[in-house]
This record gives sequence, structure tokens and C-alpha cells, in this order.
Amino acid sequence: MATTSKSNNIGRTSLDDVGGRGNNKTFDNNSTPQILLEETFYILSKKNTVFKVRLTNYGLCLIKESNGTTKEQTINISDIIGCRCMRSKRPVGAGSCSCQSLARPPPLRVVEENSGERDESDTSAYLYIYAYVLKRSRRGTKRERTTITLRFRSFDKYEDNNREAQRWRNAVKSMLKREHDRKLLVLVNPKSGAGKAREIFQQRVAQIFNESEVQYDLHVTKHANYAREFIRDRDLSQWNGVVVMGGDGILFEVINGLLERHDWEKVLHDMPLGIIPSGSGNGLAKTISHFYDEPYTPNPVLGAALAIVKGRRAPMDLVRVETTKQILFSFLSVGWGLLSDIDIESERLRAIGGQRFTVWSVARLIGLRTYHGKVWYLPMGLRRSVSANVTSDYDWNDMEPLGRTRVDSWYSATSRRSAYYSTAASSYRSADEDTKVPIRTFGPASQLPALTAPVPSNWICVEGPFVFVHAAYQSHISSDVIFAPRSRLDDGVIWLCIMRAGASRAQILSFLLGLSSGNHASTPERGVCPVMMLPVQAFRIEPKNDAHGYITVDGEQVDYGPLQAEVCPGIASIMVP
Repeated sequence: MATTSKSNNIGRTSLDDVGGRGNNKTFDNNSTPQILLEETFYILSKKNTVFKVRLTNYGLCLIKESNGTTKEQTINISDIIGCRCMRSKRPVGAGSCSCQSLARPPPLRVVEENSGERDESDTSAYLYIYAYVLKRSRRGTKRERTTITLRFRSFDKYEDNNREAQRWRNAVKSMLKREHDRKLLVLVNPKSGAGKAREIFQQRVAQIFNESEVQYDLHVTKHANYAREFIRDRDLSQWNGVVVMGGDGILFEVINGLLERHDWEKVLHDMPLGIIPSGSGNGLAKTISHFYDEPYTPNPVLGAALAIVKGRRAPMDLVRVETTKQILFSFLSVGWGLLSDIDIESERLRAIGGQRFTVWSVARLIGLRTYHGKVWYLPMGLRRSVSANVTSDYDWNDMEPLGRTRVDSWYSATSRRSAYYSTAASSYRSADEDTKVPIRTFGPASQLPALTAPVPSNWICVEGPFVFVHAAYQSHISSDVIFAPRSRLDDGVIWLCIMRAGASRAQILSFLLGLSSGNHASTPERGVCPVMMLPVQAFRIEPKNDAHGYITVDGEQVDYGPLQAEVCPGIASIMVP
């Protein structure tokens, strides 16, 4: 019998074995569905009703035949995350007298095969198939959890029934094409967002991992840079991937911890990164759902967890960022000015979640600041060189992304800033002291002149004052801000957005409102806002010594001063749907 999670009816399998055993065959998805296994299941509570269940190269086909009518439903193999065989549980009070009549069959209770609570009198074997089916409606799309229960009891012995159930289980698992004995390292930041990451993992994510039989080791971060130190110093050979649950900040720690290892290249190749959003920003998680057309709202955790258990990966660019004191690797954005001010100063409102950005945007718009300095950038398609400093004009509307270069050596940094964690304020803060023992940063070497050297002649200069300068390499920099609509995970492009001073508050407000739809980056000729959106390979920020404002990398505050960044195409890999 086949039941979904909405039904508890139990049935008997037929003695027929119609299906073939070609579980390892490969089929063309454009061809007629190929039947791999087939059984007929009867519903005891409904007369003249049977389910024919077929496993095909497309998925699980359920055909309900009742009183001359036929209904058919197919659950795509891409929506199935796992399956497991179970035994019925010993009834409570078994062996004692039970003298009441039952109006309907009791609900099914099952346990693992080796459990001491199994019911030896029931020789049935139960196969549970777990799926999260994509449902589309006028309100949007969402995934709905569905459990298919198949009861095998054609034979008198449990071992024989279990053999049939295991044959179906193995066929389903082979179609899922997952790695065997896959084990993940999970790092949870309990302070991210509204501070409920640990509870969300236990209540919602752990179930999905268990249904897909993904093994994991869970570690809860204890202070700022805990994840960074953990990843940098531990033997990672026992895990096949790293999953973080929190905001973009904890992934920033993990990436930089990986690139402080001497075996950084091997680890980046062997261990894909996964992110389950529970922070305030969640830019990368929203970017992934956006690229793969996966529902994000109202349940962003579900789609991210499903992407992780499916075990697929895609290459992702990182950006090498150099300041006067440290080398960092970024996956999201670099900012200077208005947007960075909003990000850092709204930390005091972290308890209200993502709404803190909206509230502080209003405050910063009222008290608008300007920033003095220069921004240099290397347009896409031009070769990187080390010639002398030249300022020139450039038509930024004509630039298109072209080729890119990959480098594979390493760079060492001699000092870095330390950080401490404020438990009372539940926020990350920076301290201005250098570490006593220098930490070497590995990773791709720079192809640019040193930060203290003049920029090459083919770089373009834009002089301030500015309202902000913000560079992004993901489509979204938070769950509700689509900053670079044309960006892709591994296109080798940095999207540099520059807004000069002189824009009115109405124009700036129009820009901020446009971030939710991606309509903010219109050209000046259209009269929307004096803002430039430039596809570049590298850039340098040279601020004057202003006393106010912040510079951020992936939302984390760094030294206020000169900064240089360049893209490193596709050197990391991220778990995707």
C-alpha cells in the first residue's frame, strides 16, 4: 500500500513481482519512463481500492485505482531526499488484556530494525520514502513534506519481506546518486540573527539530515573567530564538507580559516561549503536560491538544508582583499560609506533581525555623510599590468565582462587584527592590537602591484566626494537586497557601484528602495540617480583620513584606510540545489 503523510492506512503487497532489476541502468530523461520496480498495494480500509507503485527513471509513480477510476501522481526523483526500512513497534501494554473495541486501526508506530521495542508478531517490513515536493500556486512556490509508506508483507517471515523492502530502498538510493558514508562538519553560531540558530537546527534541520541519512558532527561556536580557529587548526580529513548555520559572518570566518591552512587548495577542492541562513543578512543563501529557482520565503532554512543533503556543488569566486595590516578573502562584498555605515551601526538593533537595516537606513539618510578620497578600478577585459599611475576617463556604459585569469600560488601576511566577543551585547567587535604570533595567509597570490605602489596605467580613477562605494560579487548582499542582478557565482566579475556626493536625499531614497527589486542601477542619463555600476576585475579604495565611517568586508569591519581587491575565479565550491 502507498500512503502519504496524510493517511495511516496499511495494506498488503501482492505476490506479483512485475518490475525488472535494472537499477544501475542510465536512461535518457526525454524518453518514455522506464519501469525499474513495480508492486501493487491494497488498502484494507477501502474496498476495491489499490495502489500501483512504480519506480521509474523519473521518480516514484503512484497510480490509485478505485471503483473504476484512476488517479496518477509522480514524485520526481529530484524531490526525494532519502528512504529507510523500519519495523512496527511493540504496542504499549502488549501482553495484557485489552477488552475494548477499536473504531479504526491504531496509528502505525515504527522503530529501527535492531530496536528492542520491535513487534516480533508483525512480520511486515515498512519502507519510508521522504520527499519535499515543489508546490506552485498564485501565492508563489513552496516545498511540502510528503512521506510515502510502503508495507511489505507478502511472506510469512520478516526476513523475506525485509529483503523486498531493501531491494526498493537500494534502487531509490542508487537513483539519488549520493556519496556513501558522507559526513559533514556543522558549525552553528547561536548568536546569529535573533539568536535562535541552535533551536532551529535541532527542530528543523536535524530531521532533514536524518531522513537523508547524512551523518554530521555538530559544534556550537563560543566566541568571535571560534569557527575561523577551528577550521584553521583541526584535522579536517574526517569530514566531506563544512556547513555553517548563521549569517554571512560565520561563513566569512570559515573561508578565511581555510585559507590560513598550508593545504588550503586541497581542502577547498575536497570540502564544499554549505550555508543554512539564520542571520540578519543571509546574502549568499538568498543568492543560491535565486540562481537555482528554489523557494526562499517563508522558509529559507528548508531549501538550504535540502541543498546540503543532495550533495551537489558549484564553483564560487572569492575576492582577495588587502589592507595595510592584513590579507582577507571575501565571498560577498566590500563596502565604504553609506551602506557599510548602515550595516555596522545597526548592530545595536540585532535583536529585531533583518528589520534593523531598514530602521538604520532612515537614520543615516537623515544624517547623510560624504566621503573624500579616490577609487581606482580595472575594467573587465583589460590585462593586469604594473605600469605607472595614470588618471583617465572611461565610458562605463560600454564595458562588458570578458575573460579572466586563474592564479595558484600563495601570499603571507605578517600581522592581523584580533577580535573579542561581547556576550552581553551579543555582537562582534574588533580590537586594535596585533597578534603576537603572525598567522600566515595562504591562497592565490596577488597579480596586482602592492597596495603601497602606484596603480597601473590601464586602471581608471574616480575622485570623490562619495556617498558610498560598494563592490559585490553575489546577486544579493542580504535576503531582501538584490545588488548585482547580473552576477553569477563563478563569473569572475566584481560589480563596483559608486555613488558620488551631490545626489539628493530623494534620489538616494529611490536608490535604496530599488535595491529590493534590482532596479537601483539605472544610468545617469535616465535621471534616476548619479550612480555607476561597473563590472571590474580589481579595484583600490584610497580614502582620506576621515574621522567617520566604516569599511567592511562581508559585513565585518576592517581597518579604515587603503584597500585593494581582486577576483580569484572559482577557487571555492558551494553546496547548491
